[in-house]
Amino acid sequence: MGPGPERDAPHQAEKSPMWRGPFRAAIEYQIARLLSMCPDAVKLRLSREAPLAIDGQRFDAMAQLLRHIARARGAPRLLEPTIEAGRLRYRRETHVFRGPVTRVGAVRDLQIDGACGPLRARHYSPGSPTGAPLVVYLHGGGFVIGDLDTHDEPCRIVCRHGGAHVLSVEYRLAPEHPFPAAVDDACAAFTWAQVNAAALGADPNRVAIGGDSAGANLAAVVSLLRTRSGATPPFAQLLIYPTTDMGTRRRSHDLFGDTFVLTMADCDAFYRCYVGDTGARRDDPRLSPLRAQDLSNLPPALVVVAGFDVLRDEGEEYARALGAAGTPVEIRRAPDLGHGFIHLTGICSAARRVMLDIARDWGNLLRR
Repeated sequence: MGPGPERDAPHQAEKSPMWRGPFRAAIEYQIARLLSMCPDAVKLRLSREAPLAIDGQRFDAMAQLLRHIARARGAPRLLEPTIEAGRLRYRRETHVFRGPVTRVGAVRDLQIDGACGPLRARHYSPGSPTGAPLVVYLHGGGFVIGDLDTHDEPCRIVCRHGGAHVLSVEYRLAPEHPFPAAVDDACAAFTWAQVNAAALGADPNRVAIGGDSAGANLAAVVSLLRTRSGATPPFAQLLIYPTTDMGTRRRSHDLFGDTFVLTMADCDAFYRCYVGDTGARRDDPRLSPLRAQDLSNLPPALVVVAGFDVLRDEGEEYARALGAAGTPVEIRRAPDLGHGFIHLTGICSAARRVMLDIARDWGNLLRR
């Protein structure tokens, strides 16, 4: 499939009316940006709470203030009142919170081959030097929400500060396309990337895969399936707060599953949309890679978790299981942040610092 024009400028989608949220919400977002420059003591006072400490961790003051604003506004759950409303809200909020656009060498839109037809994709080039690694990036959003635009800024950061080409892929979403459509598209996209890496200016021998949340689940599953099938596996895998086990209740689910960004109710809603009435079992490794019988010989992994996240424990358990099976793994915990922090780089200094560290650590792993 052919590429679109190269550019490194705000995408036209950003000028569309779909980005214009309710006036009140837009004002609150702008206020949040101004508040991000205040001392932590002021942020905590405005949150009307004492510093939030759970499980030996202290929540970042800006993240705590954002949590208070969302609760005061009566923010709906991620798929409420409708799935389409949740998708639109996610686009709007990630657009506002990301801050100034990170510049990269070039950006172009593509169509690539998916499992059942063409998929939208976006290629980020670091510029020079040529022959840098290529990362197939799969966005988060519970397999239901999210697209190229919601994850534009995280991909730019990985590209620039990780020194890698990034191919962001818009796989098919549930419930319109339930499991295993997203898995099939992720596998097809990775195959396309391996075949076309050189044409993109990347090193065809270093094609890696990554993602966040649901996208990290898909990245882990692709790594598992490619390795076990005997096909060339990803060079490495980047798993940012991955969901790895859809069948086991863990301590972090109870600690953070009610009043933080991603709730257990959200997780259940995403699961119902993704699996639906397909009859898939929760212990299917294509849903829960932690349940795979063999995790040896998989691509080297960088696993990142957030301290205040329902998915924290299953992410760390997956990293430990990889290590126990002999797969090289590095694990990072952002103890003061919650799920979705990769979208807060424009208004939360802690989130930006962690995201830059992730990109640099990932770049170092790819160069090794």
